[in-house]
Amino acid sequence: MGKTILFVCTGNTCRSPMAEGLLRKMAKEAGLSLEVKSAGVAAMEGSSISTHSQRVLADKGIEGWMSSRAVREPLIAEADLILTMTIRHKNQVLSRFPAARGKVYTLLEYAGGGREEEQADADRELVELVTKHSLGGKLSAAERERALFLESLGQDQDIPDPFGGTLEDYRICARDIENALARLIDKLRREDAK
Repeated sequence: MGKTILFVCTGNTCRSPMAEGLLRKMAKEAGLSLEVKSAGVAAMEGSSISTHSQRVLADKGIEGWMSSRAVREPLIAEADLILTMTIRHKNQVLSRFPAARGKVYTLLEYAGGGREEEQADADRELVELVTKHSLGGKLSAAERERALFLESLGQDQDIPDPFGGTLEDYRICARDIENALARLIDKLRREDAK
């Protein structure tokens, strides 16, 4: 068995399970031997992943029942690499498990940020919504939510939490994760070649 990678988010119902499912599929397609798991810093053990996360994964051909689990010492110890969705998650893992230092990174930090194109697309969409509103156009509730979500994308290099958002928000989140995972796979291949 190759590397064991653990993804960590808050509740282990949205981002980290999507990352887990996506990386399993992408690694298999790339011929990489990886064991992939996920957990949450505030997960309620055994909760089902979100309906939107299930839908996004199913749309990508990833089926199977996943349930949340909390970050615990055995998961930390067996992981070769721990990739968190935000800097806050990284800091929480490190404060609870200081021995993990050196193997905990945010996903974007380890894979390389590379979000310039996605941010430019989000910025363009946000400008369209703001322009519509400023010209007297009424924004629907969905458009207002979308504008708030798009604003949050530019705040930092974290993978934004789609929790409570629309299916489209989850698809965008999955796209961001998938783009980072493509870079991660390239990096793992280079490391294996050494």
